[in-house]
Amino acid sequence: MSKSFLFKILFLFFNRILFGKVRGFHRNLSNNHATTQLFKYQKYPSLALRLDLLSKTLIFNVEEVLLKSPSLFPYFMLVAFEAGGSLRAIVLFLLYPLICLVSEETGLKIMVMVCFFGIKKERFKVGRAVLPKFYLEDVGLEIIEVLKRGGKKVAVSKLPQVMVEDFLREYLEIDVVVGRELKVFHGYFVGLIEEKKKDMIRLEEILVKNKADSNMIGISGFNISLDDHQLFTQCEEIYLVGKADKRSWQRLPKQKYPKPLIFHDGRLALRPTPLDAVAIFMWAPFGFILAIFRILISNSLPTNISTPLNAFSGMYLTTTMPKNSYSLSNTEKGKNSRGLLYVCNHRTLLDPVYLNVILNKSVTGVTYSVSRISEMLSPIKTVRLSRNRDQDGRMVESLLNQGDVVVCPEGTTCREPYLLRFSPLFAELGDVIVPVAIDTHVTMFYGTTASGLKCLDPLFCLMNPTPMYTVQFLEKVSGLSKSCSTSSNGVVSKFDVANHVQSEIGKALGFECTNLTRRDKYLILVGNQGKV
Repeated sequence: MSKSFLFKILFLFFNRILFGKVRGFHRNLSNNHATTQLFKYQKYPSLALRLDLLSKTLIFNVEEVLLKSPSLFPYFMLVAFEAGGSLRAIVLFLLYPLICLVSEETGLKIMVMVCFFGIKKERFKVGRAVLPKFYLEDVGLEIIEVLKRGGKKVAVSKLPQVMVEDFLREYLEIDVVVGRELKVFHGYFVGLIEEKKKDMIRLEEILVKNKADSNMIGISGFNISLDDHQLFTQCEEIYLVGKADKRSWQRLPKQKYPKPLIFHDGRLALRPTPLDAVAIFMWAPFGFILAIFRILISNSLPTNISTPLNAFSGMYLTTTMPKNSYSLSNTEKGKNSRGLLYVCNHRTLLDPVYLNVILNKSVTGVTYSVSRISEMLSPIKTVRLSRNRDQDGRMVESLLNQGDVVVCPEGTTCREPYLLRFSPLFAELGDVIVPVAIDTHVTMFYGTTASGLKCLDPLFCLMNPTPMYTVQFLEKVSGLSKSCSTSSNGVVSKFDVANHVQSEIGKALGFECTNLTRRDKYLILVGNQGKV
């Protein structure tokens, strides 16, 4: 009898987990139907065929409609790790089994408490700098095509407002965003969510304001609950998106983003699902030891010994060297004792180090805002730029008289396939300029940051199991001192040289050239002008 009773209990437990949501939908739908006879529920595919959406206000549920993934845990894990640190992320991960067992609303409250308790509101930038990348990778192409055809767009989310508003407004051009509000005490989040009544009052005000403009169409999932009742009462029609619909959708490709994602921040390079979170936490101790090993052998051993050891540890390096693009003949060297000026796009702090390894000769890296610890750990000589044009010019001139110099004229790193505007200072200083196109690939951690500790950049970069670098040396270019003063198009200026070098590197990598600067990056990600 005891075994039979235990079996029944287990059967009922798993039956509730697997089919509870389905029964809940039918129960909620029947309750809604009893109180709102005028609702018109339709299946989603018929919405894609409508031609009159431009005159409608589309109200959609972010979690049930926009995002393909059914789990919100990865986004809270990103908040915990990036805003609160690794300890907070571990606590959230340990609570994951409990979050799965309790109700959806209770699980949401647990995640909010763990992630936001004690975080200063003014310093919370994860919603603007980190989360948009991962949201965009989880958006369905088909629903975006429908939203583009609509008039006004209203997004309703069960996530905190600070987690979704910047993404929806800036990258998807949503007119109104209604998320859950968090309680704040003396400028700090206390980890509690405001009552839904206040959120619904705010939503009603928005809907009443927009009601006079156009009719409203609701788009939601089959997980309709009575909490969404006030949203649906304002809609003339409601289209329901099923799980099968979302599974058939394609993920939104980067070239179809409503607004290109050029800058993003954060250390994690992969979406931390529960399984990926296990991999990250298990690898982190080994990755830390491996990074220290890579740093030690690079600083203590000759290049011809350290390079094979680094390759054995999992580091990949691919190099392309056209003839005469990286060295001078003896005759040319005799006429000009100044060193070469290597001009490369900036992917990580290790860019000059990789050039030093490839060339197998001493080079000086000229950088902006490098930390003291990074200078101490660097196996090559590094020199800081002061951002004073005359002073920096004299310093680079002095360094070129001593040997070869590596400079990254973007002034900051960019993770995505874009090139920032090149500072034209290098065009006036180098007699011979060698453009270098660099690309990187990481699997777990980003080795760059705008808001975190820059001294940890090399460590995080080297903690990746298999960091990959691709370096292409392009045909050399004459600086202003050796170039002709005029051309068929007129006077050759420092801007012409800088734009030419940027264009050649962009073509080699397949990257898009922009006029954005370091200042633009830090204003977007951190809210300052990049002063460290």
